[in-house]
Amino acid sequence: MNGADTAFVLVSAFFVMLMTPGLAFFYGGMVRVKSALNMLMMSFISLAVVSVLWVLFGYSLAFGPDAGGVIGNLDHAGLRGLTPDSLTEQGGIPLLAFVLFQMMFAVLAPALMSGALADRVTFGAWAVFLTLWVTLVYFPVAHWVWAEGGWLRELEVIDFAGGTAVHINAGIGALAAVLVVGERIGFTKDPMRPHNLPLVVLGAALLWFGWFGFNAGSALAADGTAATMALNTQVATGAALAGWLAYERLRHGAFTTLGAASGAIAGLVAITPAGASVNAMGALVIGAVAGLVCSWAVGLKYKLGYDDSLDVVGVHLVGGLVGTLLVGFLAVDGVGGPAQFGKQALGAFSVLAFSFAVSWLLAKLVQVTIGFRADPDDETAGVDQAFHAETAYDFTAVGGSTGRTPDVPPAPPGTATPPGTAAAPDTAAAPGTALRSSRATKVDA
Repeated sequence: MNGADTAFVLVSAFFVMLMTPGLAFFYGGMVRVKSALNMLMMSFISLAVVSVLWVLFGYSLAFGPDAGGVIGNLDHAGLRGLTPDSLTEQGGIPLLAFVLFQMMFAVLAPALMSGALADRVTFGAWAVFLTLWVTLVYFPVAHWVWAEGGWLRELEVIDFAGGTAVHINAGIGALAAVLVVGERIGFTKDPMRPHNLPLVVLGAALLWFGWFGFNAGSALAADGTAATMALNTQVATGAALAGWLAYERLRHGAFTTLGAASGAIAGLVAITPAGASVNAMGALVIGAVAGLVCSWAVGLKYKLGYDDSLDVVGVHLVGGLVGTLLVGFLAVDGVGGPAQFGKQALGAFSVLAFSFAVSWLLAKLVQVTIGFRADPDDETAGVDQAFHAETAYDFTAVGGSTGRTPDVPPAPPGTATPPGTAAAPDTAAAPGTALRSSRATKVDA
């Protein structure tokens, strides 16, 4: 066992785990205040559900002995046969470290889809859909791309860390679910601006940080490949952020904070499949193209009429396609060229077609059995209260920590109230009762 490589993979797994809470903050800040907690919970529930499924049968289906190039068998169900002394086939790290690392990928992939369905699905139905999707879509596709015998791996499709298996897969799956569920009440009519942009930036920063583990950790060794992937991750992300802002400035006349955060994610997505196969200049090209194309693509939902609430399709599907296809030409060491581009296109669009078809069927199954869509009254009032009996922010004590006005001696009879001073209320608030301002009332509404 190589201790340094083992430590690197374990720390990378911890980085990738942080990406799911980071995604929760990123999405949570982008929605309206009345559904912020629900958005966080839609990501957090994936940590619970997928971790359990991964141990029961997920790892075995994704990385177990191959069955026909499309799925693993159940030889390792319950992690049967895996011990602390088991090493990966390449040697160097314990197999259990690899199991943990890949578990975090499986957790993140379905959580990415949640942003497309923000504000309007029941939490229970989302948990059921997540369970079905990760079992019938993610586990098989992960086997195609990364497992020994997987047909896309045998075809030599380049996907170092998940452009097809994670981003194209989740992006097109999100689109399929959106088409089944339908648009939000008030879509294209009511303002649906992010309620907390600092939270969005915090989430993007956590995702950016965790993505170094996601990408570089996929080398499964602390070596030159990991260093190349880490460098290219930073380079492409910076280029994508700049490209997105440039498009925004030319198209809309402003450099927005939301655009900066979204551009960074687009770059991270695009370099994910390609970063180990291109040099730094190639990473710059991939990042810049992703920033420009994804910034353009997020507006398609208004032209085509699908309500992708938080631009999962425009960023993850389109960004995944950009990185997966461009590496066909930009790969170094004699790999890039028309033949490799053809392989990349076949891999990308095979995953796209499979994931769309199965995701649509699963969403339809949930819709006609237990119901996917929230009740219109719950959607209008806010799904936080409807499904979690909580709100993200407590506005009941905005008047002060005690909720009571300070004791003010009464003015002598006939004394006028000084200009600019609010007159004291006729009745004092009852002990422990918070005074509400008109601002708080409006925000709650």
